[in-house]
Amino acid sequence: MTASASSAATPQYPHGLNHRQVLSWRNAIATLFTLAGFSFASWVGRIPTVRDTFDATHSEIGILLLGLATGSILGLLVAGRLVERWGARVVVGVCMLVFFAALAATGITVGVLGSFVGAVFTLAVLGVSFSTYDVAINLSGAANERLLKRSTLPILHGFYSLGTMIGAGFGAAAEVLHIPLALHLIVVAAIAFVTGLSVLRFVLPETLADAPPNTQEMAIASGAMSAPKVRSVWREPRTLVIGVIVLGMAFAEGTAVDWLALAMVDGYDVDNALGTLIFGVFVTAMTATRFLGVRALDRFGRVPVLRTSAGFAALGLLLVIFSPSVAFAIIGTALWGAGAALGFPVGISAAADDPKRATARVTAVATIAYGATLIGPPMIGVLSDYVGVLNALLVIVVLTVLSGLLSPAARELAGRHSHTAPDFASPGTTSAAIILATSELQVISADDTPPPAAHR
Repeated sequence: MTASASSAATPQYPHGLNHRQVLSWRNAIATLFTLAGFSFASWVGRIPTVRDTFDATHSEIGILLLGLATGSILGLLVAGRLVERWGARVVVGVCMLVFFAALAATGITVGVLGSFVGAVFTLAVLGVSFSTYDVAINLSGAANERLLKRSTLPILHGFYSLGTMIGAGFGAAAEVLHIPLALHLIVVAAIAFVTGLSVLRFVLPETLADAPPNTQEMAIASGAMSAPKVRSVWREPRTLVIGVIVLGMAFAEGTAVDWLALAMVDGYDVDNALGTLIFGVFVTAMTATRFLGVRALDRFGRVPVLRTSAGFAALGLLLVIFSPSVAFAIIGTALWGAGAALGFPVGISAAADDPKRATARVTAVATIAYGATLIGPPMIGVLSDYVGVLNALLVIVVLTVLSGLLSPAARELAGRHSHTAPDFASPGTTSAAIILATSELQVISADDTPPPAAHR
């Protein structure tokens, strides 16, 4: 091979980066995604133990989960600006410290102190730090993806799901071995923090993937030119319908994360360890579907994938709710997980079809979808106290069926394969809005000239 041929085969990157640095960056982000899933699932898998500790009603568990969701929203309100000001690596480092400390503190507050109010507070802190961490690693992953010039975010989110599988396995083992909640979560936090610190040094500034600003952007930054106004997307029927689609599918995913283990324990009278393992079945099905789903989207397009996903989720939920045995409920759990895996990323891709309005539309869709994580936990909790936890899940069946019926709204605007949008699927679903908003120097209206090719 000649020197010129070898040079042509080696990818060229800006700012003097070499291929090894870019791949190390990608691998570090994949590890950080895995740690996020591992840590969060470790908490979720012990929810039945938390319920037993407090002898709590389903409504009270809903209050705990509402504290977590409220903290997540607060984090999302500031995450974009923090990343924009300090960079993803600094934000990830600080959030790791706070997040893992809050995880350990939750274990101590519940398992040692037995304080319900204290648990609500520590879970709120956990939510703030987790959602901010989630935004930062998504933004860094998106920058790395631009350098590699191929879709890697779907795989990164697959690593998140892989982490949830590992966390669910650890949780089940902790239940079987009767390991105290505080010790379990402290160990998880310590492992995750040390591992996170060891890979954080490979995360590079996301600005290394950005092209220099064009003349218009520099004029706006200097104040010599006003930024173009963005028309409201809240009056666009297609955007709103896509928001409803994503709402239903996000509800299906989020409710499983919060309630599935407890639903198995209370609805089928299994022990806490088996309930946690069944939650592991759900996240395993999601993981496999996220890794393989890109091929289905490429081959069949969004609408068939959405319809099939909604159908699997609804069928799985019905099996979980009405199954005559635990074995059939486990099959239903797998179908539920597979069905819930792709709804959010497909909806985000649909909202981002027009790159000139992608930021505004994705923000609107993600805002609608995140309502599921805010209202879902307490609503299911209240309903469970009246009709039972399994029957309360019928609400999700209705929403997933509605998502399937509305799926034609997500059809590709300019051909099935004409546009590939990044996948932002994860329990931190509103990350997509913040990532897109903070990775653009400006928002342009539909009437403006598209940015130069160097920015794409």
